[in-house]
Amino acid sequence: MSEAVTAPCRRENRVLAVATLLVLEAALVVSWSAGFVGVRFAIDHAPIFLILLWRSLVSGLVLLPFALAIGPPLRWKDIWRQILFGALAMSGYLAGFALAIAFGVPTGLVALIADMLPLAVALLSWPVLGQGLSARQWLGSILGLAGVLIASGWSLDMGHVPLWAYGLPVLGTLSLALATLLQKRSPAGAMPVHQSLCIQCLSASAIFALFAWHEGGVLPRLDPGFVGGILWLVFVATFGAWSLYYIALRKSSPTRVTSVLYLSPPVTMIWAWLMFGEPLSWAMVAGLVVSLAGIVIVARSPATMARRTRDA
Repeated sequence: MSEAVTAPCRRENRVLAVATLLVLEAALVVSWSAGFVGVRFAIDHAPIFLILLWRSLVSGLVLLPFALAIGPPLRWKDIWRQILFGALAMSGYLAGFALAIAFGVPTGLVALIADMLPLAVALLSWPVLGQGLSARQWLGSILGLAGVLIASGWSLDMGHVPLWAYGLPVLGTLSLALATLLQKRSPAGAMPVHQSLCIQCLSASAIFALFAWHEGGVLPRLDPGFVGGILWLVFVATFGAWSLYYIALRKSSPTRVTSVLYLSPPVTMIWAWLMFGEPLSWAMVAGLVVSLAGIVIVARSPATMARRTRDA
C-alpha cells in the first residue's frame, strides 16, 4: 500500500523538478539576452568599460550587506576562489567581447562566438573534469551551433579589423567555460549565490576600473541614459542572468546549462524588435527551431541525465 502511494508522489516530484528547471532555464535565457539589450542602450551614453565598471561595482556594493549578514561566514580560502571565478567568468568573458567590439569586430560575429560556449565547455571538460561528451551530446551541440549560424549569420559583416582581434571573443568564451567547470568542481561552489556573485562583481569591477581609466576615466556620468542603462544591467543582466546561471549550474550539468544559452541570439532579436523596432527575420525563426532541437538532444542525452542525477 505504501509503495502504491509513494510511486505517484515520486512521479509528481520528478515532474515538478523538471518543470522548475525548465522555468529556470527560460528565465535565464530572457535575462541573459536582456544584457545585450542593456549594453546596446547604455553604449550610446558612455564608453564600454565605464559601463562594465559601474555595472559590476554597483552590483557588488548592493549585494555586500547581504553577503556579510546572510549565509555562512566568509573565509579567505573561499573568497580567493571566487575572485578567480570573477576574473574568468566576468572580467575575462565580458572584457574579451568588449575589446573585440572596440577593435571593430562585428557585434553579430561576437554574439555568434559567445554561443559557442557549449563547445568550449566540451573542449575543456576532459582536462578539467575528466569528462567527455557522448556522440549524442556532440550532435546536439552541433545542431545548436547550426541554429545560431542560421539565426545570426545573415547579419555578419567581417569589416576591416586586425586579424588577432577575432581571437579576443574566443578567449572570452574559453574564459567563461573554464570558470564554469572550475566552479562546478570547486568546494567554493557551495557558497550561496548572493555571496559568490558579490565577490565576483567586486573583483571584476577592480579589473574593469583599469580599462576604464585607460579609456578616459572612472567617474560615472550624470546622464539619465547612463543611469538607466546601469540600473538595467545591474538588476536584470547581473542579478537576474548571473544568479540564474549559477543556480541552474547547481541544479543541472554544465553542458545542459550552456546549451540552453544557444537561444539567446534569437531572443535578443525579439528584445531588439520590442524595444528598438528592429525587424524580425525568417532566418531567426528557423535558427530558433534548429537550436531548440539541439538543446533537446543534449538535455535528453543519457550522459547529461546521469551527470545531473549524480550532481543532485
